[in-house]
Amino acid sequence: MFRSKRLSHGAQAVITGAGSGIGEAFAVALAARGGAVVCSDIDKALAEATAARIEAAGGRALATVCDVTRLDDVARLAQTATEWFGGAPDLVINNAGVGAGGHAIGEMSMDDWRWVLDINMWGVIHGCHVFAPMLREAGRGGIINVASTASFAAAPRMGAYNASKAAVLAVTETLAAELADTPIRVTALCPTFVQTNIMKAGRISASSSKIADNLMRWGGVSAESVVKSALAGLDRGHLYVLPQFDARVVWRLKRLLPAGYTKGLGFINRFAANDASGKARASASE
Repeated sequence: MFRSKRLSHGAQAVITGAGSGIGEAFAVALAARGGAVVCSDIDKALAEATAARIEAAGGRALATVCDVTRLDDVARLAQTATEWFGGAPDLVINNAGVGAGGHAIGEMSMDDWRWVLDINMWGVIHGCHVFAPMLREAGRGGIINVASTASFAAAPRMGAYNASKAAVLAVTETLAAELADTPIRVTALCPTFVQTNIMKAGRISASSSKIADNLMRWGGVSAESVVKSALAGLDRGHLYVLPQFDARVVWRLKRLLPAGYTKGLGFINRFAANDASGKARASASE
């Protein structure tokens, strides 16, 4: 049973996409704080590796497979967690997600659009649909939905990813409003670049992938630091957690100068496109 006012301590937690990256960091951090963690992932081996890491450190973890695009899978995840915990979870982290980018709207295939939305958007919707009623009935707990700065930044050539994360942010805000008269805490985590494998597992053009890899390498922060900020925000009852300085700059800039912000993005996009075209022509002439 949940006892601490600090929800992140001693929590019975369910995490999707716990096999790597931010999900793995959440699992390890919560177990280190005395919690018991159900580590779910579509990749069974990765889920088991995270659980084994926790158990090797003396923590409690259960590995299970879950495809968040399937509502039945998420419902089974909830049943598995409830049976293992002996009751409803205290904390649910809807983290599973994929990356996509490098193509303008109208160029990205419909198959890629559906793939991104199925995982990033419907995965969170399924998680909230299944777990929110359980927490409401228990009268306690919290939900963290992993969104992204992309949920409001609207960067060009990232339409599907932007749309999926904007939906996550909207669902989180709506859920927070619906649970405002309960003790249940709801948090949207909106990081920028985090040092994870999301780009390698995503569907991203070669040029965009190279840029993203460089940004992650030189400007990205660790998943552990992002998780630390997220759990601190949850404990304080914060709806929004923007763990990096650049995320907070974009958040404020877009709200202060929305039209100017969009025009600025357009200029950057045209400059980048012209630069890429110039390099392509130079390479072809060599």
